[in-house]
Amino acid sequence: MFKLFKKNKPQTSTKIPQHIAFICDGNRRWAEKRGLPPLMGHQAGIANFENMVDWFVKKGVSTITFFIFSTENWNRSDEEVNFLMDLFYTELNKNLKHALSHNLRYRVIGSRDRLPKKLAKLCDELEEKSSENTGGTVVFALNYGGQDEIVRAVNAAIDNGEPVTREGFETFLDTGDLLPVDLMVRTSNECRISNFLLWKLAYAELLFIPEHWPDLVKSEKLWQRVLDEYSTRDRRFGGGKKKNYSGKK
Repeated sequence: MFKLFKKNKPQTSTKIPQHIAFICDGNRRWAEKRGLPPLMGHQAGIANFENMVDWFVKKGVSTITFFIFSTENWNRSDEEVNFLMDLFYTELNKNLKHALSHNLRYRVIGSRDRLPKKLAKLCDELEEKSSENTGGTVVFALNYGGQDEIVRAVNAAIDNGEPVTREGFETFLDTGDLLPVDLMVRTSNECRISNFLLWKLAYAELLFIPEHWPDLVKSEKLWQRVLDEYSTRDRRFGGGKKKNYSGKK
């Protein structure tokens, strides 16, 4: 069984994940708990975003991915979907300034076919203008689904007309240039991966926490607890602990 957040004493994390992926869940529940309109939870979920990114990058995390809109989220009401598309457009404009001022590379993964044209264009601009930055990589999974990513990659590989290796196939993925995920964090007590980064999560550590996303995004104390929890994990990638089979002590 996967561990939930342990409220352990603060410590200095000795192991730092190079790629953290967040499933940003619980925005609406956060708002409803406070008697606010549900859509206000989405605004709260981005209120401290840049500070959170800067903190993790300063700690040594090189790639941070945020699952902000899935291929299944189109099934939500038109009011919510339209609100989110406008919110993403506003936020990505801020992110472009943040990318240029903080030497960060931004990526937007997922299909852009259904996105509003101005939002899709802004995604292209954000990636293009930040592509040479070297201070860290920030990824938004927008209109993204892990199965959809793999199917599109399979078709691209078929069109290429040559057999592929595992490494070669990865180049056809939206996430092909990204590091494998070391730690996936999902908020709001939901214990599933929901079609997120299926290829890159192959050997990721999973952490499910009770706090809603707007609580996590603004709390440095919780950020540190994420790193502290990761530092306790024993990652063996399919191998066992080294044992002494000689009988000698």
